[in-house]
Amino acid sequence: MDTKMVGSKIAAARKQKNMSQAQLAQLLFISPQAVGKWERGESIPDIVTINRLAEILDVDLNYFSENFPSSDGDTAFKSIDNSGDIEQTAQTSANHVSLSQERPLLMNFSGGNLSDSDFAGVTAHKRAFNGSALRGSDFTGADLTGSSFKACDIREANFDRTNLTDCALSANDLTNAIFNKTILVRTVFSASGLAGAKFSGAELIDVKLTKTDLRKTVFENCIFKNVDFKYSDMRNLRLDGQSFIGVKFDKTALEEATFNGAKLQNVSFRPTYALTNKYYRAIKTICFDGAIMDKLTYAELKGMGADLSKVTFQ
Repeated sequence: MDTKMVGSKIAAARKQKNMSQAQLAQLLFISPQAVGKWERGESIPDIVTINRLAEILDVDLNYFSENFPSSDGDTAFKSIDNSGDIEQTAQTSANHVSLSQERPLLMNFSGGNLSDSDFAGVTAHKRAFNGSALRGSDFTGADLTGSSFKACDIREANFDRTNLTDCALSANDLTNAIFNKTILVRTVFSASGLAGAKFSGAELIDVKLTKTDLRKTVFENCIFKNVDFKYSDMRNLRLDGQSFIGVKFDKTALEEATFNGAKLQNVSFRPTYALTNKYYRAIKTICFDGAIMDKLTYAELKGMGADLSKVTFQ
């Protein structure tokens, strides 16, 4: 985001409201010097403060976007000139609504210090959160479709009911993150740490987990459909009672993992490379007690020497 552009827009909106830097700072519970730095383009407010600025300065949030036109007569200002024509004001408002719909707010949050930020309920499609500090941030109910998170600190973040459709999460620290009833469709997790992260009541559809450490990840009441686990570490992982449909475990470490009481349909444990004695030994350590399988999955595992003595198949 262009810091000087945002700063000039803050200054213009503040002056439009006949407000001093000190008065604006008081409403934001910050110092006047911080407001001065924004307006000079030396720093930029975080997303929470930008939302508060929009409320105080009586402007649309899109006003701070690079794509929003800036002029002395900017229709972003919601204050009405009493000397103007009411009909003209209504037309201006209608044009503003149309412009707001045509020009969505495009903001790049990469490299930001956004720890403990409140993103609950926001709609933020195709946003970039690369290299950002997001520890403890709240994304509850947010729609983040198509967004990217790369090399971020997302420890203890809350993704409760968050829409992560088509999102890419690469090389992140997701320790103790919460994914309760999260929408995960074509979501990609790559080279990320998920120690202590908890997925509960989630349905993972066409999701890819590549080179991801899942040894201490918690899965409860989840459904996996066409999920691809590739080069991931799932040793000792408890997957009891989960449902797996069209899932591939490709070059994945599964020693001592358990699928007790799980439902497996059209699931592949066969790596793309040739089977080795080491892989056979690993398969034999997996526990499938009480699992229900289709005949093809059962046959594949049986051929690799898995203990299926307490398995039933459909």
